Amino acid sequence: MARRYDPERRQRIIDAAIRVVAAKGIAGLSHRSAAAEADVPLGSTTYHFKTLDELLVATLRQANEGFAKTVAAREALRDVDADLATELAGLVGEWLADDRTEVEVEYELYLAALRRPVLRPVADECGRDFADLLARRTDPVTARALVALIDGICLQVLLTGAPYDEEYAREVLARVTG
Repeated sequence: MARRYDPERRQRIIDAAIRVVAAKGIAGLSHRSAAAEADVPLGSTTYHFKTLDELLVATLRQANEGFAKTVAAREALRDVDADLATELAGLVGEWLADDRTEVEVEYELYLAALRRPVLRPVADECGRDFADLLARRTDPVTARALVALIDGICLQVLLTGAPYDEEYAREVLARVTG
């Protein structure tokens, strides 16, 4: 039997893995659950991702891309005349608006790096890229502090279910930016 050409299959498996993590958490993700969600044979997931860690790396990388696109769309972050704290508070508000599933999945995958060292470089990459962007507007130490503060604010909102307080975020971000 001839093998069917399906160039989008790998991407469909990653998309399915994100949906599985959103619905069941990391513990619910397996080759089998991703294959079922993607409606592909189990062998397709193991062909494209030899191990579950490989699938998790690809999934975290894609989740990080969502945040990177949100950051890239905010051109004012690169504008030296724009108030950095206000722009960052707005960015976080945009990211946490409405359905927070995407953000929850990204943080769940990000925190999975605590137990899965293979995820650490990908988790670190996102934070480093964001800090590098912010370092163009401030110094590298302040940029890293801003990333850590934003992570903390996001985690508190996600963990408590509280509404995002943009004015509070702007105020504490302004304190760090000086």
